Amino acid sequence: MDLSIIIVTWNSQEFIRNCLDSIFLSQGNISSEVILVDNGSSDQTAKIVEEFYPQVNLIQNKKNLGYAKANNQGIEEAKGKYILLLNPDTQVLEDALSLMYEFMQENPEAGTLGPKLLNLDKSVQPSCREFPTFSTLVWEFSGLSRLFPKSKIFGRWRMGYFDFDKTREVDQPMGSCLMLRRETLEDMGIFDENFVMFFNDVDLCYRIKKKGWKIYFYPESKVIHSKGASTRKAKAKMIWLSHLAFYKFFKKYKTDLINRVLLFLFLIPLIFSAWVRILFFYLGKPRSWVDVIIHPNTEG
Repeated sequence: MDLSIIIVTWNSQEFIRNCLDSIFLSQGNISSEVILVDNGSSDQTAKIVEEFYPQVNLIQNKKNLGYAKANNQGIEEAKGKYILLLNPDTQVLEDALSLMYEFMQENPEAGTLGPKLLNLDKSVQPSCREFPTFSTLVWEFSGLSRLFPKSKIFGRWRMGYFDFDKTREVDQPMGSCLMLRRETLEDMGIFDENFVMFFNDVDLCYRIKKKGWKIYFYPESKVIHSKGASTRKAKAKMIWLSHLAFYKFFKKYKTDLINRVLLFLFLIPLIFSAWVRILFFYLGKPRSWVDVIIHPNTEG
């Protein structure tokens, strides 16, 4: 088996047929399997898959176990040389899968590969970030990252200066579509389930880099992504989980005394930011000034 494609769904009935159809049209001559893990959907997602896609290996959880745990379920079932993690709100274009497969075959140092993501109107969707640091928090809280998005200092985390037309090594492509080498997963392990919804892809890529593997962005392969399709259905909870995941990431890797102190100092602003965003969400008010306060990617 060349490729195992793992899709985690939660109330994804409006997207899943387009996603699966695009997969079967774009895989070329590579042998593949699709493993779909449904996280306790209350809609018709699982029924649609059962009825129209009998070739899909469907795993149905009775409740939502979180993105990380569900992906780990899929990874344990996977038989492929490569594993593709794919969101259900995506459409794989043309020969995207075969192009990614060929790139991994030709670049044995590559542990992970991310394609170019496109919005529904085919415009480029920013999909790469550098690993966050405490300076990231400073630039986000101060609003300097918004004022100078293309700065390699203030806009470093969001990479507003990034050229999405060039293949290059990166820190972290968005987890909406990631191809992983099986040897890489065997080397560094599967998803950390403490990151239930957010930052699990950041943590995964961070560990991959620490093990010496390279991570690439590959624009020749293109995937449409309806950003935030699932998270919008429980927006307030997603806002809180995104901020909590940011904190957990720093707590996991910034373990010396100085960094612990810095983390404590940033804890109150993080909590304040989360609750302000939740309040504005419920009030339905414009968030122009809130946008200069930190908000991790709650749309991905």
